[in-house]
Amino acid sequence: MKIAVIGTGNLGYSIAMGILSQENFKLKNLYLTKRNLDSLKNWGKLPNVKISTDNKKAVRFSDVVIIAVQPKQLQGVLEEIKGTLNPKRHTVISVVTGRTISEIEEVIGSEFAVIRSMPNTAISVGQSMTCLSGNEKGMGNAEIAKSIFSSVGETMCIDEKLMQAATVICASGIAFWMRLIRATTQGAVQLGFDAEEAQELSMQTALGAASLLIKSRSHPEQEIDKVTTPSGCTIEGLNEMEHQGLSSSLIKGLVTSFEKINQI
Repeated sequence: MKIAVIGTGNLGYSIAMGILSQENFKLKNLYLTKRNLDSLKNWGKLPNVKISTDNKKAVRFSDVVIIAVQPKQLQGVLEEIKGTLNPKRHTVISVVTGRTISEIEEVIGSEFAVIRSMPNTAISVGQSMTCLSGNEKGMGNAEIAKSIFSSVGETMCIDEKLMQAATVICASGIAFWMRLIRATTQGAVQLGFDAEEAQELSMQTALGAASLLIKSRSHPEQEIDKVTTPSGCTIEGLNEMEHQGLSSSLIKGLVTSFEKINQI
């Protein structure tokens, strides 16, 4: 597969890292573009990887074009490359926050296969949750997007109207979960562990909780019931967290993020 990542900032960098980390991914060449190439110099030494400031050149040597620029830069980049794009050859995948498929079609035309994708930064370690939606032609090429993003985590095809919510749950969600892990770490320090031990305990416990649900496909409350005993310390702690607004604060935070992303 020939892939171009247009705009190799934090997310584009993570996508490239994820793709290159998968040994079974059939990559013929990977073009990475950025206005300042200083942070990408070492990438140019890798086999099958090219770095460039020339977006049109990257498109010419690719079949899949992943656009990972800032929202305000999207229209300019599309205007720049649209003359190089070929509807019979190229699949355009946008990971640009808040920009719709129709906005992309307005610039490059509706004859292109366009897929809107929202991964998160865990893609760099092969653990992204990536949501996909597309126009009619794009969904016909959905397997291409799935093959890219499934190699670096899990994928889910959704209706585009849910993409803003998916961005909050999955992309912003990484920050939310980091904050929960940090809080657990701080609590562990207060209870006597040093900082390094506390973070390791918090990280592995969070991973274990998620893994239990993934493998068992059970409801969180079923797993909670397994570790709560009458008059025990777990239920006492859970009840105090709820009294202090744990679930309510999380839900309010998600809704607030969703309201904000709809203003962008």
